[in-house]
Amino acid sequence: MPLSVLMFGWEFPPHNSGGLGTACEGLTRALDARGARVIFVLPKRVGVKADFVRFRFADLERVKFRTVPGLLYPYLTSEAYVRERAAAGAGAIYGAGLLDEVWAYAARARAIAATEKFDIIHAHDWLAFPAGLAAKAMSGKPLIVHVHATEFDRTGGNGVNQEVYAIEQAGLRGADAIYAVSQWTKNILIERYGVVPEKIRVVHNGVAENSPAALPGVLTEVKQAGFKIVLFVGRITLQKGPDYFVQLAKRVLAEAPKTYFVMAGSGDMEGQVMRAVATFGLSDRFIFPGFLRGEELARLYRAADVYVLPSVSEPFGITPLEALQHGAPVIVSKQSGVAEVLRHALKVDFWDIEEMSNQLLAVLRYPALGETLAENGRREAAGVTWDLAAAKCLAGYRELAAV
Repeated sequence: MPLSVLMFGWEFPPHNSGGLGTACEGLTRALDARGARVIFVLPKRVGVKADFVRFRFADLERVKFRTVPGLLYPYLTSEAYVRERAAAGAGAIYGAGLLDEVWAYAARARAIAATEKFDIIHAHDWLAFPAGLAAKAMSGKPLIVHVHATEFDRTGGNGVNQEVYAIEQAGLRGADAIYAVSQWTKNILIERYGVVPEKIRVVHNGVAENSPAALPGVLTEVKQAGFKIVLFVGRITLQKGPDYFVQLAKRVLAEAPKTYFVMAGSGDMEGQVMRAVATFGLSDRFIFPGFLRGEELARLYRAADVYVLPSVSEPFGITPLEALQHGAPVIVSKQSGVAEVLRHALKVDFWDIEEMSNQLLAVLRYPALGETLAENGRREAAGVTWDLAAAKCLAGYRELAAV
């Protein structure tokens, strides 16, 4: 009999707001290829289909709980969730909003676990930790919690939401084992949450294979005119360092004015970043294409001369690997997990804008440097696979489940 996993996660492509859903898809696909059977539980019924995983939804009619209307944004703080919910015209029926949905999801998880046969429980990030704990309480099966980000990452270390922190602590204490997406994250769990190192297994994320993409027409014209393109892809929020990207642009454009800075994504700092761009007089050199995925995103990677990840605290960071797949050299924050798996990348402290600008200018001015970084980095990224992540996960499953 194949090993069976009851997996809890808050999102799954194409209904995802960031890398958490991408990671869930990549990992479940690889686990299936290695013979595991994954039952993936989402909090709400959405239009997802995949032949490598069986979905369950926590608002199924046969589960006797009221459906909770919600925004599937796993990266929001509870306060930001309430604000966005109000802006969208949603009622304040559940008071605390996101936290209430987390607990409703947990209650339903217990009922779903009672109807399934499985060997192990795997819960992704704090939103799913209570669900995993509820399933463990009902079934007695071992629980693994998978940490993709902590409250300290999301806030950049500037204070934490105590309710979220308590949920994280409960999940970490109640789990039989913990998967961390990087040594960076493992260190935070040890230092900030008091977890013993032996309980944590580092499982680096992978990157799915991507086919080469053609350049977008408009950017082809821009590049033919001699302009360079510097790319940022991610949530425009404190953790990702978008304000540092703007400061970087200000410095670089003073010396390399034929450069466009492209910031693809959306988030709570979007308005603030746009205002900063305008204040610095950079509006004619910035492009904000919004949240992109699939072919549109691939073509943007293909157009980039350099990809920059200036994150303040990045548990992993899949986007630099995607950029390398499409031929763009990368500059990554030293405060990122992806820096652990890349040798052929330029690395800099997120706050050191002077050094970051020097690195970026060097790549823009010396094509041979960019080409060498891109080609060696592309080969390196090809070895960072979801199959490796799945193999580590399965080894942990078998130790706990004894199957």
